[in-house]
Amino acid sequence: MNCFIFYKNRPVFRTFLLYNFFMKKVELLSPAKDKETAIAAINSGCDAIYIGASDFGARKAVGNSLDDIKEIVEYAHKFYVKVHVTINTILTDEELFQAKELIQKLYEIGVDAIIVQDMGIFELAINGELPPIALHASTQCNTRTLEKAKFFDNLGVSRVILAREMSLEKIKEICENVNCEVETFVHGALCVSYSGQCYLSASIGGRSANRGECAQPCRKKYTLIDEEGNILAKDKHLLSLKDFNASKYLEKLIDAGVKSFKIEGRLKDKNYVKNVVNFYRKEIDKYALKTSSGKVFTNFEPNVNKTFNRGYTDYFLEKRKNCFNFETPKMTGESIGKVSKIGKNYFEINTLINLNPQDGLCFFENGKLTGFLVNKIEGKRIFPNKMLQISAGVEIFRNFDSKFSKELENIEFKRRIKVDFLFENGILSAIDEDKNEVKIQFLENETPKNPQKMLENFENQLKKTGESDFYTEKISINGDLPFLPISKINDYRRKILTRLMEERLKNYPMEVQKLLRHTDFPQKTIDYHGNVHNRIAKSFYKNCDCEVCEMSAESTKNFSNKELMRTKHCLKFAYNMCKSPKNLFLIDEKGKKYKLEFDCKNCEMIIR
Repeated sequence: MNCFIFYKNRPVFRTFLLYNFFMKKVELLSPAKDKETAIAAINSGCDAIYIGASDFGARKAVGNSLDDIKEIVEYAHKFYVKVHVTINTILTDEELFQAKELIQKLYEIGVDAIIVQDMGIFELAINGELPPIALHASTQCNTRTLEKAKFFDNLGVSRVILAREMSLEKIKEICENVNCEVETFVHGALCVSYSGQCYLSASIGGRSANRGECAQPCRKKYTLIDEEGNILAKDKHLLSLKDFNASKYLEKLIDAGVKSFKIEGRLKDKNYVKNVVNFYRKEIDKYALKTSSGKVFTNFEPNVNKTFNRGYTDYFLEKRKNCFNFETPKMTGESIGKVSKIGKNYFEINTLINLNPQDGLCFFENGKLTGFLVNKIEGKRIFPNKMLQISAGVEIFRNFDSKFSKELENIEFKRRIKVDFLFENGILSAIDEDKNEVKIQFLENETPKNPQKMLENFENQLKKTGESDFYTEKISINGDLPFLPISKINDYRRKILTRLMEERLKNYPMEVQKLLRHTDFPQKTIDYHGNVHNRIAKSFYKNCDCEVCEMSAESTKNFSNKELMRTKHCLKFAYNMCKSPKNLFLIDEKGKKYKLEFDCKNCEMIIR
């Protein structure tokens, strides 16, 4: 029921109060692999994007030129959308110098923040060798304790990006005890290892996850055996996790104090980004205000179940669940029923579902996911583009909805900024939703023969914001209008909106990184887990009262007896063996054997 309540002794409409006084502002942060994807993400409703530069990003395959990033910045800032650039690999001494120059250039083109893993960059900032650009401690920094979060907070970083394995309780504890912003992941692929602590890819073929070259061995098949050689699971994707989906926990995460919600996926395509970003935009808008400007105009209804996923999990937010998908690292999709009959060039299923030609269907054949396309549908009969060894009783899944995909490809997302017009005393004012204001003085003073018609023409032409970045809902006319031909009204509209955009960009709220300072690290010594890859990073730890007793594993290339992975995903838990004293081992497809260790107190599994 709508009602009035009082704020500072004034009656205020309840709905207005909720949206303008009580609701928090939070950021929806989207991935972007390139310029096209970045623009799509902005138009779909994100508050910020993160993207790789030409070098030093944890997704080495998707770098972008400075020219492209500059174009993205110019487009994003019109809507007060921020641009974060990833420089989140560990760096050699020479690369650190190159990264320093790159950060300076990124600052000069208006990038809002740098996402950092290498402690050498923080040392450069402390020494005054970087511009005052906001620095975010990457999830690769392995922040999963309050002590680690407080360290970065005391250091002075603008934001800390938490590990994906955090519980709601732990996230809330950190948010309540740090002053810097806190960012968490809410959607996308999950690394099975603690981020920044995986050396499996580097140990196998020299492709280091900490250097942006992960070969994703976690998505391969493994066999699980015990100490006696008994096979517990054969040729399964035993390290492959489902994808993260925390959409049901957004309100709780906002209440906990999270500032930024991050979607994973800098390798994902434009359609994935459009669908997922627009979905989370609509979900977050139920509980919080956005940090950017503009309204997304579209008739598209997003559906994250129809875009690539390995099945969804909310991971460890509230309680431990089965977060894995041992059958396949590919998308299975929605079940459409079981095969009831096999024909010469078709099969039938026992349920009705709206299928379309070119839909992608799949099924499991001897434990392997096999797929095909639909040529045509006649009732319950499905005619595939190739007849595979499908048998009665087999469950069929749709992992590609051609109609949805085509709609997503062709759908228009238009983002526009709200502007109000006011005409008074011969002056036309334009005021946008962020209170930026510009004015134009009318020189015309001829009295119109038909004032009412003049008023209608004036309002109608101001509403025609056309292909501009603005839309209007409110036009106020105080006093008499002079006579103006329609062409002149249009000219005034174009001029005032151009000036308003210039004013918006002039007033863009650029964050300035506060001065960083050394502070005590939570540990007194650190080994290869610190990922210290250059002498400046080593000096950083020394200045933070922590001795580096071993350089990065990538430096020594010695992975013998090292933890190749530490993970909250536990195979003993998965196979109901928590109390079993047996030693377990993984064997990969090439026959290499890995010893498993179990830290049951912390519910963690270690691969050596």
